[in-house]
Amino acid sequence: MLRIRLQRIGKKKQPVYRFIVSEKTKDTQAGSLEILGQYNPVLKEKLINVNAERIKHWISVGAQPSATVNNILVNAGIIEGKKQKSVTITNKRKAKLDKKKEDEEEKKKAAKEAKEAEVVAKKEAEELAKKEAEEAKAAEAAKAEEAKEEKVEESKEEEKKEEVVEEKAEEKKEDVKEEEKTEEVKEEKVEEVKEEPKAEEEKTEEKKEA
Repeated sequence: MLRIRLQRIGKKKQPVYRFIVSEKTKDTQAGSLEILGQYNPVLKEKLINVNAERIKHWISVGAQPSATVNNILVNAGIIEGKKQKSVTITNKRKAKLDKKKEDEEEKKKAAKEAKEAEVVAKKEAEELAKKEAEEAKAAEAAKAEEAKEEKVEESKEEEKKEEVVEEKAEEKKEDVKEEEKTEEVKEEKVEEVKEEPKAEEEKTEEKKEA
């Protein structure tokens, strides 16, 4: 079966390809029935000296273009048709790609979880700081209230002391008054005692005169 394929002829890192017609079973470097033109993927004008008539001729006689050649010719408008999948992936390569995809998904998931954990930790830290600030504020308020109550108690104690001092002063005044009254009574009694001899003398004098 004939196949239209690409034959690499360019230098290292400067690939240039030929469109060739050869048996499907033969290697692309093992010779060809006809060279149909060149393809340079580096240049802007990628197709060089392509014989469209001969390509169509070979296709008409049964030659099948490879998937890559088919896509190049469809893009160039030389033939009509749909593009074909030109790259095949082996099971080993597919497994590696799947593993890589899984690893990337795991990394994304881990990064997302880490970010969410960081957000939660930040929120918890903010809430804890807020709670501590509120507790500190409440403690300060309680301390201030306690100091205020202590001050009120001290004030009450001072008032009580002043009341006791005033009561003692009043009691002392009462004692002084009682003492003064007692002295007055004593003085009155002394006066009465003094008056009695005088009264006796007056009576005696009255008797003598009588």
